[in-house]
Order: sequence, then structure tokens, then C-alpha cells
Amino acid sequence: MATTELEQPGTGLSARATRTLKAVPRAWNRFWRLVSLYMPKRLYARSLIIVIAPMILLQSVVAFVFMERHWATVTQRLSQATVRDIAAIIDMMETYPHDVDYANIIRIAQDRMQLKVDLLPPDPLPAPGPKPFFSILDDVLSAEITRQINRPFWIDTVGNSNIVEVRVQLEGKVLRVFVRRSQAYASNTHIFLIWMVGTSLVLLMIAIPFLRNQIRPILTLAEAAESFGKGRPMPRDFRPRGAEEVRRAGFAFIQMRERIERQIEQRTAMLTGVSHDLRTILTRFKLQLALAGSRADTKALNQDIDDMQSMLEGYLAFARGEASEDAGRFDLEAYFQKLGEEARLRKRKLSTTLAGDRDVHVRPNAFARLMSNVIGNAFRYAKTVDVNATHGRGTLLVTIDDDGPGIPADRREDVFKPFVRLDEARNLDASGTGLGLSIARDIARSHGGDITLDDSPLGGLRAVIKVPA
Repeated sequence: MATTELEQPGTGLSARATRTLKAVPRAWNRFWRLVSLYMPKRLYARSLIIVIAPMILLQSVVAFVFMERHWATVTQRLSQATVRDIAAIIDMMETYPHDVDYANIIRIAQDRMQLKVDLLPPDPLPAPGPKPFFSILDDVLSAEITRQINRPFWIDTVGNSNIVEVRVQLEGKVLRVFVRRSQAYASNTHIFLIWMVGTSLVLLMIAIPFLRNQIRPILTLAEAAESFGKGRPMPRDFRPRGAEEVRRAGFAFIQMRERIERQIEQRTAMLTGVSHDLRTILTRFKLQLALAGSRADTKALNQDIDDMQSMLEGYLAFARGEASEDAGRFDLEAYFQKLGEEARLRKRKLSTTLAGDRDVHVRPNAFARLMSNVIGNAFRYAKTVDVNATHGRGTLLVTIDDDGPGIPADRREDVFKPFVRLDEARNLDASGTGLGLSIARDIARSHGGDITLDDSPLGGLRAVIKVPA
């Protein structure tokens, strides 16, 4: 039997059904993306929603069921009983028409039925008044009078809040009945709502502080991890607290931090020892060259030794970094003044601008080295350098533009790799090791920031330094 176009072989599903099944996961993913877009981003706010939303939903369902079933049902039954009493009074009046003043009927209605009954002249009934906004009593009572009595009537449920007035048109007279609202209406419903809302508020007052105490250790752990990522000391009062999972994460973070610091110390100690040994050898070389006299190759050998010493210092600085330095105040304006002096000595054109606070909270020596490596690289290969710094909202943004030869776009990430030197355009350090920008990015990232390269409006290279400060 041939398979139609609308049915896939071996499945029995039409093409439309297949498309519908495939669209369901996509719609579900779009829904959750929309929810995540408007959801709070902080853990405390999301936890409050997790606690409060089910409570509100549960109370809404309970209140709806109570209003729809219990309150409406009780009101209807009370109204039925009240209208049944009024119908009984009308039946007695029609059964004993010779009792002109109906004194006994009025007495029985007041003593037994708790209804205040009056007989009025046969005037037309008043015009219908405005119904209240929430008119469950008005609707139920009107329906019961129409069903049980089926005569012209007029009711007032808006006037006196405790009394409901009912008028029924009879032959040659008008029956007026005053009924207490509680006889025809379930008036104690607000007590249920008050208890429901009150208990919810009490539960929330207990749950919110407890939830805050559970989330505080997580926030403290996040703050400690962020401080460590920025190279700052860990908060003094930090210790693992809270639930077992949070404490385990805290202990794991402390152990990880200790292992990293121990590895850095071991690497630094090893390189320091190597550097000391090599410096001793280089010092002996210099001494021997000094004793060798003034031969022609002595100057070249001294230059080689100076280059080796410079390279050694660069290796050590890159390996050591500046992680052990404490954070402090760094004056940008004073640093820009020093840059101006250096630009004059190098015969370079320098312009600097500063927007925001001049003081930034960084590791001063490390940050000065970062700026010197990047701006010194611009001085070396450009004639004009513009430095623009913006400090605000906890972030420092420094933009360095120059008119030098620039770096090709596909090589800009390579210059941040250790020991990489470009054959064309820029050379990171003509007499160095190719570690200038590597050290600069390492310092920036140890502060929690980064360095990026782009095209400059001046025609050369733009370096953007962004760090929390």
C-alpha cells in the first residue's frame, strides 16, 4: 500500500502532527527563556519567590474554592430560609384576610422569625436602586424571592449595612420586612480571610530571616572567591558556615586557595634561587671582562651580559607576578604627570584625560607595571599617544591610542602569549623577552579585569584596559 504525503513511513504520524511535536519543545524553551529574562538575578530574590509564590497560589486556590463553594452556598441557604419565612407570612395574611391589622401575624414574625414586618399603603414600589459592586446577596436574595413568592418586590441591600429591607406588592397593600443581614448573608467570611492572611504573614516573618541566614554563607563564599580572583586578601571573618553543602564548598575553596598559593610560592622560590645563581655567574663574567682590559670585543660582551640580565629579570617578573602585593590607593593624576615627563624625554606627543575619581583601589606597584608596559610599548613605536581614563561605578577603563604601525587583527591575541615576538609591525621588546604584554594581561586578570586590542582612530593600535577599582 502506498504511503501518502501526509504520513511518514513506519510511524503512522502525519506531517502536521510531526511538526506539532517538534514545535512543543521549542515553545517550551522560548517560555522558559522569557521567564528567565524577567526573573530576578540574585539568589535571595529567587529564593523568596520560591517560598512566596506557592503560598500565594495555594491561598488563592483555597480562597476561590471557599468563596465559590462555601460562602455562596451558605449565603444561598440563608437567603432561602429568610424568603421562606417571608412567604409564610404572606400565606398567613392571605389565609386570614379578616384580620385587618394582622397584629398576631406581626407578633409571630417578630418573636419567632425575628423579622420586623410593617404594612404600607398600596403605593407603587420605589425605583430599583444601584447594585453594589460585589452583589452576591442582592443576586441570591432577588432570585429566591422571584422563585418562592413571584410577586413584584423591591429590596435594599445598600442602605443600612446591618439591615436588609424587602418590600413585596400585595393586593391593596405593601408588605415591608426588615431583616438582619446576618440572617440572609454569610457575614463572617472576612474572619476566614483575616486568619488566612495573618497566618501567612507570620510564616513569612519566620521564613524570610531563616532564608536570609541560609543565603548569607553563599554570598560570603562568593565574595571570598571574587576577592581571591582579584588578588585581594580573603575577608578576615570568612569561615565555612550554613548548610552542609555550603560548608563543603567553603572548605574546598580554602583548600584550593592554599594549593594555588603554595604552588605560586614554590615556583617563585625556585625561580628566585635560579635567578640568584645566574646573577652570581653574570657578576663573575663582568668582573673577568673588567680585568680583561679594553679589547674590542669587551663592549659587545658587556652588552650581551646586560641583555641576559634584563631577560633574567623579565622571566622572574613574569613568573613571580605581583600577587603578594596588598591592594592600596593608586593616584592616576600623579601617574599621568610622570608619563608626561617620560614623553618629553622620549620626544613623544602625549595627551591624557581623566574622568571620575583620581584614586583607584588596586595593587599599586603591579598596576604601575601594567600601565608602563602598555604605554611604554606605544612610546616605542608611535609618535603620538592618547591616554583616556574613566573611573566610575566601581570600574576603571583606560584607553591608549597611538599612531604607530599597529598589529594585524589575526595576531593581536598572539602578542599576549609569553615569549612571542612579532617579526613585522611591532616588536614587544626589541631587547627583551617578549613578556611585556603577557605580564600586563596577567596583572589585569589578577585584578579581575582584562586587556583587549583594537584599531585606533589615530591609525595605529588601541589598547583597552578594564579593571574593577
